Amino acid sequence: MKRTIYSLLFFALVATSLTSAAQSESAFKFNAGADIMSRYIWRGLDYGASPSIQPTLSISGAGFELGYWGAISTLGTYSEVDLYAKYSIGGFSIMATDYFFPKDVVPVAKSDKYFNWEKETTGHLVEGAVQYKNPEVMPFSLLAGVFVYGAADLKADGNQNYSSYFEVTYSGNLAGNDFDIFVGGTADAGLYGTSAGVVNTGITVFRGIKLTDDFTLPVKASVITNPQASNIHFVLGITL
Repeated sequence: MKRTIYSLLFFALVATSLTSAAQSESAFKFNAGADIMSRYIWRGLDYGASPSIQPTLSISGAGFELGYWGAISTLGTYSEVDLYAKYSIGGFSIMATDYFFPKDVVPVAKSDKYFNWEKETTGHLVEGAVQYKNPEVMPFSLLAGVFVYGAADLKADGNQNYSSYFEVTYSGNLAGNDFDIFVGGTADAGLYGTSAGVVNTGITVFRGIKLTDDFTLPVKASVITNPQASNIHFVLGITL
């Protein structure tokens, strides 16, 4: 009961802070949007095996960003709600993300209660990550993340596995279209795979399709492979 009360107070405090920031004359601004994807592939892993709607809501300013990101399978086979906080300066970002998966998505979580934080049953996964991305300095970006809490990342003996993920991305432009070439891997057996190795590699191409004089629809297409799982995916998406 106390945990629920503390959680509600925390979210009320966050909501109050965001409202105050939005009403002030500071540089803080809201952002809302959504991606509609033919399939949800994240770090080489397939979630939902169906088209996915992925909404986002955030507030940012002064180097800080706080927001929610979600994924909803159109077949009702998957759902996810993530809360994240990020601070960026000079191309470097420090991020904390709380991924929430109901128990029908991640059975090991054993609970679909959002305010349940019991280590052995919670549907939450908490990750800390650092990123460097500064296209004006170099075309490469780097990402490193590690899970630090959550039932889905526990070993058989009940200890945290600390599953890690590392990614290098090269961003460029060809024939007027932007593209990303990426390679991601894990340092040990865990949530991403059965051993250390490459679990996510491929290319994403971005293109704008002009529908009217005033509106261009952002489209992206990806070919993604997971060498460790011997899987390959083609994903198409639009951004609203």
